[in-house]
Amino acid sequence: MRPPIAPISPRPSMYGIDPSLVKTRVSELPEMTSVTLAELFPDLPPVIYPGDEGLAAVGERTREALKNVDMSRIKSDHSVNICASHHGFTLLGGEPYAEMLKTIRDVIEERTGCSNIRLRAGVGLRFRETDEYIRRYKLDEYFHGKARGVAPVDEGVEIETEIGALYGIKKIYDADWIVHAHNSDVREVHFHRMVDRAVKPFGMSYARIETRSTYHQNLGPRAANFIARAIFDSPFVQEKFAFACFLTVAPHGILGVDADEDLYSLNERVTEIGCRYYGKMMTLFGEIDECIVALDFPCPVVYVFSAGVIYANFAGANTDLFDLESPLPAYTWYTEAFYGKKGLPLLPEIPRLNPAVKMCVHSYAWTGYPSAFFSEHIPTVVVGREQAELFNRDPQNLDYMKHAVLSESTGSAMDFAKKITGVEKVLIFDGAPGGINLSLPLRDFLLAKAPEVNRRVEEELIPKWLRQRGVLTKSAAA
Repeated sequence: MRPPIAPISPRPSMYGIDPSLVKTRVSELPEMTSVTLAELFPDLPPVIYPGDEGLAAVGERTREALKNVDMSRIKSDHSVNICASHHGFTLLGGEPYAEMLKTIRDVIEERTGCSNIRLRAGVGLRFRETDEYIRRYKLDEYFHGKARGVAPVDEGVEIETEIGALYGIKKIYDADWIVHAHNSDVREVHFHRMVDRAVKPFGMSYARIETRSTYHQNLGPRAANFIARAIFDSPFVQEKFAFACFLTVAPHGILGVDADEDLYSLNERVTEIGCRYYGKMMTLFGEIDECIVALDFPCPVVYVFSAGVIYANFAGANTDLFDLESPLPAYTWYTEAFYGKKGLPLLPEIPRLNPAVKMCVHSYAWTGYPSAFFSEHIPTVVVGREQAELFNRDPQNLDYMKHAVLSESTGSAMDFAKKITGVEKVLIFDGAPGGINLSLPLRDFLLAKAPEVNRRVEEELIPKWLRQRGVLTKSAAA
């Protein structure tokens, strides 16, 4: 048995329990093993991180990508906001994203003479999360005191678009130029369905709560995708937009860095990366017939990672989330509102949460995101009274523990889950870089299913997914 891969370490945060209370990682339990993504899909491309060069590779690739960007419009007496999003700091520990942000700042100053370069890091519902990241990676020092976290309740700015007035965050746009610094991780594909993925932060991380709510609540997936496009296409934003720079990410690590003054061209490349590599993992996870899910990652419940796939996506893996002809996914805030009192969808086109998930062992995950829907519909065991009380104090999760049971330790929680479900397949969402920590029966199951999944995705699904999005590649034209 291959030993488990070291998971992402617990982090101090106001949204999680003290790391000292995390006594046992799920991967440390008996009979847990690992499988690398290269074993599952040998045709995955090489990554630059994790790798022998470490973070230096990320900085070097960022510099190479920025060589192709025209920065001549940025003058020495101008101001520049490098706009970031909190999700980038949860990728592989966050250091690669922080390194890219630092390098962008250095290159702009070197090439333009501009020194008034600020960092504006957007966030969702955890209003102080990016402030924590800024301190953790010492970005406040690196940006000479000009690094700020921004929240959707901060002062807004009205942006006139072709569909009327929408609202951005004033601090995002209070510079002469903005640089869109993001990543290609698909993340909430259950929301955006990989449509305009590279544009999405303009309607989310950089937008006021009223506009974000239009995306999440009023229109739902996928109708709301045009909100971000309308903001980005507005004269107000176009006059300030300098360029975009993205970490290109696959489930097994950082592929490289891509930069472009044309965000829509970059979006096409991001779309293909997401469909090709994440599509394989999600399709493979959709083959799982039964399992116990273990949450063990410093992030809110829905955002914990396994092989680059978040728990919210696995909860909807009984639907092809990349197929735009498929029904609404089982989980979004929009579809969540259409569940009745008996726990069943009111509309027949909304599927139930993934029936393969027989139980969830919540060993370590954060608050700050409404997650009671998951404990209500998936039997859940929460480890530790301190963690349970943290959720009881979170205004967004007041009902989470009403639907969950408490266990004193990770080991006893897993024993309970196996005894109740009779299931030996365990999938651990702990961010293990380059692979998956899991139980031996699930490892053997995935290894047996992967070759056919790889063939089907390459030959049948990727061409369909890309055609649906108007992305023309050799595979899409086949």
